[in-house]
Amino acid sequence: FGKRSHAKMLHELALAFLNSGHSVTVITTGAPDQEMPLIFDSFEGVEIWRFKSGYTKGVGMLKRLINEFLLSFRAWSAIAMHVEKNPFDLCINYSPTIFFGPLARKLKNRGAYVYLILRDMFPQWAIDIGLLSAGSPILLFLRYYEKFNYKTADWIGVQSPKNKDYFLARYSGYDNVSVLMNWSSVAPRNAQLNQTNNFRKKLNLEDKVIFFYGGNIGHAQDMENLMRLARTMHEHRAAHFLFVGQGDEFNLINNLTSEWALDNVTILPSVSQEEFLKLLAVVDVGLFSLSKEHTAHNFPGKILAYMNASLPILGSVNPGNDLLSLVNSAGAGCIYVNGEDELLAGSALMLLESENMRLDIGAHAHSLLVKHFSVESAVTGIMSRVNRNT
Repeated sequence: FGKRSHAKMLHELALAFLNSGHSVTVITTGAPDQEMPLIFDSFEGVEIWRFKSGYTKGVGMLKRLINEFLLSFRAWSAIAMHVEKNPFDLCINYSPTIFFGPLARKLKNRGAYVYLILRDMFPQWAIDIGLLSAGSPILLFLRYYEKFNYKTADWIGVQSPKNKDYFLARYSGYDNVSVLMNWSSVAPRNAQLNQTNNFRKKLNLEDKVIFFYGGNIGHAQDMENLMRLARTMHEHRAAHFLFVGQGDEFNLINNLTSEWALDNVTILPSVSQEEFLKLLAVVDVGLFSLSKEHTAHNFPGKILAYMNASLPILGSVNPGNDLLSLVNSAGAGCIYVNGEDELLAGSALMLLESENMRLDIGAHAHSLLVKHFSVESAVTGIMSRVNRNT
């Protein structure tokens, strides 16, 4: 299921469906050098089909685009015979990527109800932050597959009320859109703290308050925003910033660490989910950032992991993002509009200086998770649409 937050979410969703009495198959990418076009696997009772595919991470943007474009065609070529024998009743299509639309259409034509879980408004966010030009020919190609995804879906679940408003204002003619919040399995509060691990000792951070960022390190996150925070906090020697992940701005944060001589920053590549949970058990504050240029309103999946570990949330969002009011009003964290650097640093300093504040806000974060973001509520939300329309 991978190391990223969305992979963790899909793993938990698959298990929740399985525990509800459904048979679950996850269709996902394998390796370009695997011997067979399709490899059958299983994980915790979930059947996994891995089709031969090129890599979409850690390669150039052109190669990534080609490999993502080929996802549906490679997948269908590998699984067609098995689907014809045993068609699916429900296809949950998670986007991004936008390129599983043709595969979803194939499954729909064979009787599957298609529920699109729409998380990122791509390619719009790439335009917002300047990665794509509004007049680019490649944009027409991407828009075609984006709309193909929407037209194929029987129902579309977006991640917040503001995103629903945004979608309906931008795309007319859709009456099949509702809010499906991100989700997480809810562990007993602070369960991870019972694990014995030596991350603090290994990283020589035993006496530090650790501000932790885990997940995608890319353009959409505007990682320089968090690096500015680390630079502002540099004089406070008890504060340390730990970044763990991968993405297009991994080199950027390494370069800024050197350029700004930040000895209060540690950067590590992605780790397994098991190692990630161990990290969450020993850090103090969960960080996140979104580019202020976004016009849609993302809800980063990593925040749910922070909530589950009872960490206070500290971060920045684009203007109008309803995540700000949701978290702040619940007392679950301190979120500001990207660019409000002084406010962000002020809250970081308060969290640094008060362990009681960190624990209190972390407890509210966990309560918010239980109330609004359980994986069981996601299953109920999806199945209510399927049962209503089949």
